[in-house]
Amino acid sequence: MLKTILLALTVLSIAIVVFAQQKEPTPTDIKQVLKDRVDTAHKSVGIVVGIIDEQGTRILTQGKADLNDTCKLDGDTVFEIGSVSKVFTSLILADMVQHGEVKLEDPISKYLPKSVKVPTRKGKEITLADLATHTSGLPRMPDNFAPTNAANPYIDYTVEQMYEFISDCTLKRDIGAKYEYSNLGVGLLGHILALKAGTNYEALLKDCVCRPLGMTNTTITLSPELKAHLAKGHNEHGRPVANWDLPTLAGAGALRSTVNDLLKFVAANMGATKSDLTSAMELEQTPRHAAGSATMDIGLAWHISKKYDDEVVWHNGGTGGYHSFIGFDKKAKRGIVVLANSANSIDDIGFHFLNAKYKLAHFKAEKQRNIVPVKQNILEQYVGRYQMAPGIFMDVRRETDHLQVKLTGQSFLDIFPETEADFFCEDVDAQITFNKDAKDHVTSLVLHQNGLDQTAKKISNEAPKEPVVIKLDPKIYDSYVGQYKLAPSAIFTVKHTGDKLMVMLTGQSFLEVFPTSETEFFYKVVDAQLTFVKNAKGEVTDLILHQNGLDQKSKKIK
Repeated sequence: MLKTILLALTVLSIAIVVFAQQKEPTPTDIKQVLKDRVDTAHKSVGIVVGIIDEQGTRILTQGKADLNDTCKLDGDTVFEIGSVSKVFTSLILADMVQHGEVKLEDPISKYLPKSVKVPTRKGKEITLADLATHTSGLPRMPDNFAPTNAANPYIDYTVEQMYEFISDCTLKRDIGAKYEYSNLGVGLLGHILALKAGTNYEALLKDCVCRPLGMTNTTITLSPELKAHLAKGHNEHGRPVANWDLPTLAGAGALRSTVNDLLKFVAANMGATKSDLTSAMELEQTPRHAAGSATMDIGLAWHISKKYDDEVVWHNGGTGGYHSFIGFDKKAKRGIVVLANSANSIDDIGFHFLNAKYKLAHFKAEKQRNIVPVKQNILEQYVGRYQMAPGIFMDVRRETDHLQVKLTGQSFLDIFPETEADFFCEDVDAQITFNKDAKDHVTSLVLHQNGLDQTAKKISNEAPKEPVVIKLDPKIYDSYVGQYKLAPSAIFTVKHTGDKLMVMLTGQSFLEVFPTSETEFFYKVVDAQLTFVKNAKGEVTDLILHQNGLDQKSKKIK
């Protein structure tokens, strides 16, 4: 079966238990937490925290803005804030409601082009409030979201694709009935509000929120000065990664900001400072629906936790290289902003500062593996195909300045050198050693995993070439559209979207497949291929899935 991982902006669920220490943590306590998190557990390259309490406002930092430490961490360091962007989008909505420009109960069809067919269910239409409270019935992500660049997954998702998905979407649950977190929903909300205002989302954000609150460093497009203060993003293992761009779903997670700017936002939201947005903020924070548990509600995008007989209003965010948290407790007069240039969660730090009963996460210090420089000609010697067993191969290829390996039936994974011959993989707990003979020729590799050492003999100095995509007339795809039965509960659904052929297996998302011939296609995100079979009349009768050495035929049923 196909197995796929798609990147997406997320709100992370948090395991919350009683913490033995009941006193409210001090800035000194938080500073120690940051030191442990960055320097001992190595769970982030750098973290900046801004806190507000009855003693005032303070900034705490730990770590680096990048691995080379070329940019100092401070309250003006710029981070991607991911899904924290959603509370900005909902504040724009609340402000437009206060000014009589829109109503929460307005159906979204009122503001979208007439060509967009908005789904309904049981005679009910999706409203602006449904999008802001994640109760629209729309999924977390559209099924035609098929990134061509995993390092920047949202960049090529277009407005036209979003409209197409909405027009074809069938809601699986009643509108307003249940909370289901949706990046699509809030991204669509930001798009609709910009349409209503006759501008783009970024300009609307600056006019409606940033200028009234004096937030000069919260934006999507970075000026040269802000770029100079941008912290470099890193994945869970501390490796640098690319920044994300969300042109279509900007309202769901495209913003970049600083701790100093977000402290202004938090202070205004908790009532510590007054602004023209105060009444809109109160509307935004009003609980409207249960959010997945008896102790969690949602207002307009803000999550409201009532775990310990108080109200912590919060939101978090994550992109490929950053994690963010903002929250406050009005009664306790405490607020916090936590920004990290690592994809690892820092939510527990935010919750714990607001209420010590929320437990801090505890991490084991991971073994730190040091990457050593290896000459490019040496890396080139390792490229090739290695046989582990009959029909099972390990392919090794060059990817810019490092190597990637792929076991038959799987996808390529990055490996990094600890010595000239010993490499490690970060995505799985595995290591690889390359062996040479007396003439310095690479003869084999050894896979070290799960306590086993498996040797694979080198049989070729070239890794199999990637399939070459050919250009087809998209009209050809129309004959492939339909459903194909792989098993009683496994159906392939094929659809034609623009110039793309999209395929979905039951329980998964639609993924694009790419042609190597008129009937042969392959996936880029998983090691699998498809063949469409035609009869003597040229009619498509079957689809064959080629994966893991198997050829599984699926009969066309619709």
